[in-house]
Amino acid sequence: MSETRYSEPVSVDEVLALLAEDEDATCLAGGASLVAMINARLVEPSALISLRRVEELKSIESAADGSVRIGAGVRHVEIAAAAGLDSGQAVLAKAAALIANPVIREMGTIGGSVGHFDPAADYPVALVVLGAEIEIAGKGGRRAVAADEFFLDWYTTALEPGEMVTAVVVPPAPAGSAGVYEKLAKVEGDMGVAMVALVMAQEGGIISHLSVGVGGCGPAPVRLADREQALIGKAYDAEAIRNLGAAIAAASDPVDDVRASAEYRKTLIPRMVSKAADTAHRELAVGA
Repeated sequence: MSETRYSEPVSVDEVLALLAEDEDATCLAGGASLVAMINARLVEPSALISLRRVEELKSIESAADGSVRIGAGVRHVEIAAAAGLDSGQAVLAKAAALIANPVIREMGTIGGSVGHFDPAADYPVALVVLGAEIEIAGKGGRRAVAADEFFLDWYTTALEPGEMVTAVVVPPAPAGSAGVYEKLAKVEGDMGVAMVALVMAQEGGIISHLSVGVGGCGPAPVRLADREQALIGKAYDAEAIRNLGAAIAAASDPVDDVRASAEYRKTLIPRMVSKAADTAHRELAVGA
C-alpha cells in the first residue's frame, strides 16, 4: 500500500475542497473506529483529512427556542456533561456516558460516530428518538437530514461522496419530559447487545409525548411512531407499554453474533422498553 497523505485544514470549506480532489480520502475525527479499521486493513484511504483544527465543529450551542446544536467535533465526554441538554434531551447525554470507556469518550466525537454508523453504537437510536437532524456539508452547500432518514442500513448513511457531517441539531425538549437510556452489554465498555432510548412527557398523569426506539437489533434503529401515538392522551399503562415493546420486537431484525443470538435480543426488547418507560414514569411522578 502506498503512503497515506495527511492534512490538517482549518475550515469546513478546506475539508470539502480536499474531499473533492480525492474520492478515496477520509475524514479523521477522534479516530477511535477509523484507526482500528485501518490497522485491520478493512479500509485503506489514500488520504486522511484531520478535523482537529476545524474550530467550527467543536462547539455546543443552545438556541433561544431550546434546541441544541452540537458540532461534529464535540467529544463524547463533553456531551455526557453538557448542561444544555435538558429534560428529554438528556437521553443523548446518558447515551454518551455509556460509550465504550473513558479513554474512548475522551477522544471520540459525535460526528465520527454518526458518520461511521455502526448499528450497535449508542448515538443513533437516541438521535432518532429525539427527532434530531444531521447537518451535512458538501459542494452544493449545507443540508439537514432527519436522523431516521440518515441511518439507512448496516454502516450506510445518507452521506453522499464528498460530503461530511458538520453538526447534530437536537430539537427543544417536550414540556415536562424525561429521557431514559437503557443499554445491555456483556461487559462494561462493550458495544451493546441491545439499547433502548425513550423520551416521555406527562401532564396530570396523562402521557403527552412518547418516543421510544431500539438500537443494536437490526440495520438501523427501530421505532414505531404510530404505536406510540396510540398511547398519547391516555394514562400511563404498564401493559400497553409492554405491548408496544412486543410490537417493536416483532419489527426488529437482529442477527446472531458473538454477543447474543437474534432470539435473545427479541426477548430482551419488551423487557428493556418496559424498564425504560417505568423509569421515566417514576422520574416524572417525583418531579410533578
